[in-house]
Amino acid sequence: MRKRNVSILFRLNKKEAEALDKKVKKSGLSREAYLRQLISGAVPKEAPPADYYAMMRELHKVGNNLNQIAQKAHVLNVVDVQRYDNEVREFKRVVKLITEAVILPEKKEQ
Repeated sequence: MRKRNVSILFRLNKKEAEALDKKVKKSGLSREAYLRQLISGAVPKEAPPADYYAMMRELHKVGNNLNQIAQKAHVLNVVDVQRYDNEVREFKRVVKLITEAVILPEKKEQ
């Protein structure tokens, strides 16, 4: 059974419909997902540029490499573990900021 079984019909004039469709297209979401985000108090962002996902894949590769090095460093006790761990935390923080800035919807100010 569907989780969303309440149907709502409302009407827009041509100008309103065009404005909605333009915003929906920029967001990359379906019309329904766009409206659900608005209802939940979030303002959907525009879809990220095409190279965003490639950049994120590269960052994740670097992060995975750092993680592998860290595992080896902890075992061999060769690297400054505290400094390395700080760098990994910084890397994760930057990835999170990029994701929040580009992908996640913003909360509406009320």
